[in-house]
Amino acid sequence: MSTYVLQAEDVAIHYGGVKALDGVALTLEKGQIRGLIGPNGAGKSTVIDAITGRRRLTRGRVSLMGEDVSALGVVERRLRGLSRSFQRTSIFGGMRVRRQVELASHKSGASDCEADARAVLRELDLERLGEAVAEDLGYGEQRRLDLALALVGRPKVLMLDEPMAGLSVKESLDLAQHLKALTSRWDVSVLLVEHDMDVVFGISDAVTVFELGRVIASGAPADVRANPRVREAYLGSAA
Repeated sequence: MSTYVLQAEDVAIHYGGVKALDGVALTLEKGQIRGLIGPNGAGKSTVIDAITGRRRLTRGRVSLMGEDVSALGVVERRLRGLSRSFQRTSIFGGMRVRRQVELASHKSGASDCEADARAVLRELDLERLGEAVAEDLGYGEQRRLDLALALVGRPKVLMLDEPMAGLSVKESLDLAQHLKALTSRWDVSVLLVEHDMDVVFGISDAVTVFELGRVIASGAPADVRANPRVREAYLGSAA
Protein backbone atom coordinates (compact mmCIF):
# COMPACT_ATOMS: atom_id res chain seq x y z
CA MET A 1 0.00 0.00 0.00
CA SER A 2 1.18 3.52 -0.80
CA THR A 3 2.58 5.59 2.06
CA TYR A 4 1.24 8.79 0.48
CA VAL A 5 -2.06 10.34 1.55
CA LEU A 6 -2.35 11.74 -1.98
CA GLN A 7 -0.73 10.66 -5.22
CA ALA A 8 -1.24 11.94 -8.77
CA GLU A 9 0.36 9.84 -11.48
CA ASP A 10 0.85 10.92 -15.12
CA VAL A 11 -2.11 13.31 -14.86
CA ALA A 12 -3.00 14.98 -18.14
CA ILE A 13 -5.84 17.25 -19.26
CA HIS A 14 -5.96 18.07 -22.96
CA TYR A 15 -8.44 20.26 -24.83
CA GLY A 16 -7.89 19.36 -28.44
CA GLY A 17 -4.31 20.43 -29.12
CA VAL A 18 -4.03 22.42 -25.88
CA LYS A 19 -2.27 20.59 -23.07
CA ALA A 20 -3.44 22.23 -19.84
CA LEU A 21 -1.63 19.49 -17.91
CA ASP A 22 0.73 16.97 -19.42
CA GLY A 23 2.14 14.09 -17.42
CA VAL A 24 2.04 15.68 -13.96
CA ALA A 25 3.17 13.60 -10.98
CA LEU A 26 2.62 14.80 -7.41
CA THR A 27 2.74 13.19 -3.99
CA LEU A 28 1.72 14.38 -0.54
CA GLU A 29 2.80 12.76 2.71
CA LYS A 30 0.89 12.77 5.98
CA GLY A 31 1.25 16.13 7.73
CA GLN A 32 3.14 17.66 4.80
CA ILE A 33 2.64 21.06 3.20
CA ARG A 34 3.58 21.08 -0.49
CA GLY A 35 3.67 24.48 -2.17
CA LEU A 36 2.87 24.85 -5.88
CA ILE A 37 4.38 27.81 -7.70
CA GLY A 38 4.68 29.02 -11.28
CA PRO A 39 3.43 31.84 -13.53
CA ASN A 40 -0.23 32.46 -14.31
CA GLY A 41 -1.56 29.79 -16.66
CA ALA A 42 1.11 27.25 -15.68
CA GLY A 43 -1.48 24.69 -14.51
CA LYS A 44 -1.46 25.08 -10.73
CA SER A 45 -5.20 25.62 -10.27
CA THR A 46 -5.93 23.09 -13.02
CA VAL A 47 -4.08 20.35 -11.17
CA ILE A 48 -6.17 21.06 -8.06
CA ASP A 49 -9.31 20.84 -10.22
CA ALA A 50 -8.06 17.53 -11.61
CA ILE A 51 -7.28 16.04 -8.20
CA THR A 52 -10.59 17.12 -6.67
CA GLY A 53 -12.65 15.82 -9.62
CA ARG A 54 -13.77 19.11 -11.11
CA ARG A 55 -12.04 18.32 -14.40
CA ARG A 56 -12.06 15.03 -16.27
CA LEU A 57 -8.65 13.48 -16.83
CA THR A 58 -7.42 12.76 -20.34
CA ARG A 59 -5.16 10.19 -18.74
CA GLY A 60 -3.60 9.44 -15.39
CA ARG A 61 -4.64 8.40 -11.93
CA VAL A 62 -5.40 10.07 -8.59
CA SER A 63 -5.14 8.07 -5.36
CA LEU A 64 -6.30 9.14 -1.89
CA MET A 65 -4.99 7.12 1.06
CA GLY A 66 -4.07 4.38 -1.40
CA GLU A 67 -7.53 4.25 -3.03
CA ASP A 68 -7.92 5.08 -6.72
CA VAL A 69 -10.50 7.90 -6.77
CA SER A 70 -10.04 8.87 -10.43
CA ALA A 71 -13.58 7.81 -11.36
CA LEU A 72 -15.25 9.48 -8.36
CA GLY A 73 -17.01 12.86 -8.40
CA VAL A 74 -16.32 15.93 -6.28
CA VAL A 75 -18.76 14.99 -3.49
CA GLU A 76 -17.48 11.42 -3.20
CA ARG A 77 -13.89 12.64 -2.92
CA ARG A 78 -14.90 15.20 -0.30
CA LEU A 79 -16.58 12.51 1.79
CA ARG A 80 -13.36 10.48 1.59
CA GLY A 81 -11.38 13.35 3.10
CA LEU A 82 -10.32 15.55 0.18
CA SER A 83 -11.27 19.20 0.61
CA ARG A 84 -10.37 22.48 -1.11
CA SER A 85 -10.79 26.23 -1.16
CA PHE A 86 -10.98 28.56 -4.16
CA GLN A 87 -9.24 31.76 -5.23
CA ARG A 88 -12.43 33.68 -4.44
CA THR A 89 -14.06 33.12 -1.07
CA SER A 90 -17.08 30.81 -1.06
CA ILE A 91 -18.66 32.21 2.10
CA PHE A 92 -22.34 33.16 2.36
CA GLY A 93 -22.29 36.89 3.02
CA GLY A 94 -25.75 37.19 4.57
CA MET A 95 -25.44 34.21 6.91
CA ARG A 96 -24.04 34.13 10.43
CA VAL A 97 -20.58 32.65 10.77
CA ARG A 98 -21.40 29.72 13.07
CA ARG A 99 -24.51 28.73 11.13
CA GLN A 100 -22.76 28.41 7.79
CA VAL A 101 -19.87 26.44 9.29
CA GLU A 102 -22.37 24.06 10.89
CA LEU A 103 -24.17 23.62 7.56
CA ALA A 104 -20.90 22.92 5.79
CA SER A 105 -20.06 20.42 8.52
CA HIS A 106 -23.37 18.63 7.93
CA LYS A 107 -22.68 18.43 4.19
CA SER A 108 -19.23 17.00 4.87
CA GLY A 109 -20.77 14.08 6.77
CA ALA A 110 -19.54 15.00 10.27
CA SER A 111 -21.32 13.06 13.03
CA ASP A 112 -21.55 16.02 15.43
CA CYS A 113 -21.86 19.19 13.37
CA GLU A 114 -22.01 21.60 16.30
CA ALA A 115 -18.89 20.19 17.94
CA ASP A 116 -17.09 20.04 14.61
CA ALA A 117 -17.96 23.67 13.84
CA ARG A 118 -16.85 24.83 17.30
CA ALA A 119 -13.48 23.10 16.92
CA VAL A 120 -12.85 24.63 13.51
CA LEU A 121 -13.89 28.12 14.59
CA ARG A 122 -11.69 27.87 17.68
CA GLU A 123 -8.73 26.68 15.63
CA LEU A 124 -8.98 29.70 13.30
CA ASP A 125 -9.71 32.24 16.06
CA LEU A 126 -13.26 32.83 14.80
CA GLU A 127 -15.25 31.49 17.74
CA ARG A 128 -15.87 34.99 19.15
CA LEU A 129 -17.38 35.97 15.79
CA GLY A 130 -19.82 33.06 15.61
CA GLU A 131 -22.94 35.25 15.68
CA ALA A 132 -21.55 37.87 13.30
CA VAL A 133 -22.92 38.12 9.76
CA ALA A 134 -20.17 37.08 7.35
CA GLU A 135 -20.36 40.19 5.16
CA ASP A 136 -19.65 42.36 8.21
CA LEU A 137 -16.28 40.68 8.82
CA GLY A 138 -12.99 42.17 7.73
CA TYR A 139 -11.45 40.67 4.61
CA GLY A 140 -8.82 38.75 6.58
CA GLU A 141 -11.55 37.26 8.78
CA GLN A 142 -13.57 36.32 5.68
CA ARG A 143 -10.52 34.48 4.35
CA ARG A 144 -10.24 32.54 7.60
CA LEU A 145 -13.95 31.74 7.43
CA ASP A 146 -13.45 30.41 3.92
CA LEU A 147 -10.71 28.17 5.28
CA ALA A 148 -13.05 27.07 8.08
CA LEU A 149 -15.62 25.91 5.51
CA ALA A 150 -12.95 23.74 3.91
CA LEU A 151 -11.78 22.30 7.25
CA VAL A 152 -15.08 20.97 8.56
CA GLY A 153 -15.32 17.21 8.81
CA ARG A 154 -11.58 16.96 9.51
CA PRO A 155 -10.36 16.32 5.93
CA LYS A 156 -7.15 14.36 5.49
CA VAL A 157 -6.05 16.46 2.52
CA LEU A 158 -6.65 20.19 2.13
CA MET A 159 -6.05 21.92 -1.20
CA LEU A 160 -5.81 25.70 -1.04
CA ASP A 161 -5.87 27.93 -4.11
CA GLU A 162 -4.27 31.29 -3.22
CA PRO A 163 -5.71 31.56 0.31
CA MET A 164 -3.63 34.68 1.01
CA ALA A 165 -4.86 36.65 -2.03
CA GLY A 166 -5.70 40.23 -1.07
CA LEU A 167 -4.38 39.94 2.48
CA SER A 168 -1.94 42.32 4.12
CA VAL A 169 1.55 41.06 4.98
CA LYS A 170 0.56 40.63 8.63
CA GLU A 171 -2.69 38.80 7.71
CA SER A 172 -0.81 36.52 5.31
CA LEU A 173 1.78 35.57 7.90
CA ASP A 174 -0.93 35.00 10.51
CA LEU A 175 -2.92 32.69 8.22
CA ALA A 176 0.27 30.90 7.22
CA GLN A 177 1.04 30.15 10.86
CA HIS A 178 -2.50 28.82 11.36
CA LEU A 179 -1.91 26.45 8.43
CA LYS A 180 1.44 25.29 9.75
CA ALA A 181 -0.06 24.55 13.17
CA LEU A 182 -3.00 22.68 11.63
CA THR A 183 -0.79 20.15 9.88
CA SER A 184 0.66 18.95 13.17
CA ARG A 185 -2.41 19.23 15.43
CA TRP A 186 -5.02 17.88 13.00
CA ASP A 187 -2.93 15.50 10.88
CA VAL A 188 -4.04 17.32 7.76
CA SER A 189 -1.84 17.45 4.66
CA VAL A 190 -1.89 20.59 2.51
CA LEU A 191 -1.37 21.31 -1.17
CA LEU A 192 -0.89 25.08 -1.37
CA VAL A 193 -1.07 27.27 -4.49
CA GLU A 194 0.25 30.68 -3.53
CA HIS A 195 2.04 33.62 -5.20
CA ASP A 196 3.57 34.93 -1.98
CA MET A 197 7.05 33.39 -2.10
CA ASP A 198 7.78 34.28 1.53
CA VAL A 199 4.75 32.25 2.59
CA VAL A 200 5.46 29.31 0.28
CA PHE A 201 9.10 28.93 1.23
CA GLY A 202 8.40 29.79 4.85
CA ILE A 203 5.90 27.03 5.63
CA SER A 204 6.23 24.38 2.89
CA ASP A 205 8.02 21.08 3.46
CA ALA A 206 8.30 20.59 -0.30
CA VAL A 207 7.81 22.82 -3.35
CA THR A 208 6.76 21.92 -6.89
CA VAL A 209 7.24 24.32 -9.80
CA PHE A 210 4.96 24.35 -12.85
CA GLU A 211 5.50 25.69 -16.34
CA LEU A 212 3.09 25.23 -19.26
CA GLY A 213 1.28 22.31 -17.66
CA ARG A 214 4.42 20.42 -16.68
CA VAL A 215 6.47 20.04 -13.51
CA ILE A 216 9.93 21.53 -14.05
CA ALA A 217 11.27 21.24 -10.50
CA SER A 218 10.22 19.56 -7.27
CA GLY A 219 11.84 18.94 -3.92
CA ALA A 220 12.90 20.51 -0.67
CA PRO A 221 12.39 24.31 -0.55
CA ALA A 222 16.14 25.01 -0.33
CA ASP A 223 16.86 22.84 -3.39
CA VAL A 224 14.08 24.42 -5.44
CA ARG A 225 15.16 27.92 -4.37
CA ALA A 226 18.71 27.15 -5.51
CA ASN A 227 17.61 25.78 -8.91
CA PRO A 228 19.00 28.26 -11.50
CA ARG A 229 16.04 27.90 -13.86
CA VAL A 230 13.53 28.45 -11.07
CA ARG A 231 15.44 31.45 -9.70
CA GLU A 232 15.64 33.12 -13.09
CA ALA A 233 12.08 32.39 -14.21
CA TYR A 234 9.97 32.81 -11.07
CA LEU A 235 11.78 33.94 -7.96
CA GLY A 236 13.98 36.82 -9.06
CA SER A 237 14.83 38.99 -6.07
CA ALA A 238 12.57 36.84 -3.84
CA ALA A 239 15.12 34.03 -4.15
